[in-house]
Amino acid sequence: MGNDYEKEKQEAIEAGESALSSLREAKHELNKARGWGIFDIIHGGLITTLIKHTKIDKAQSLINEAKWQLSRFVKELRDVEDVTGGIFGIGDFATFADFFFDGLIADFYVQSKINHARAQVDEAIMRVETALTRLRES
Repeated sequence: MGNDYEKEKQEAIEAGESALSSLREAKHELNKARGWGIFDIIHGGLITTLIKHTKIDKAQSLINEAKWQLSRFVKELRDVEDVTGGIFGIGDFATFADFFFDGLIADFYVQSKINHARAQVDEAIMRVETALTRLRES
């Protein structure tokens, strides 16, 4: 394994950290959208609705970035698998990532969809953190 393993491992860690950063930014924006969504329900108005939709659009853009970063992370994890002969065991994470964003941004206009998206982003953050911990400890 040697140098190839260390190189692939470092590339995977960097990709994972980028994915994690994107997911955290998306979560932050989803939290803002959620707050404005609640405010819109209680004290709705044109300005509030516009602000909420601006936050939703930004969250959607950040989630798209996170999706790209996650696919890059999965590719780098697969490279580590190739070098180690499959002993790292990324299958579950790769499967999770493949399906993670299916339908994630279907309809943010409903408050429950924002909460669902936040829960999915939280799960992605946890899985990326776990994979990065495994990489660092290997």
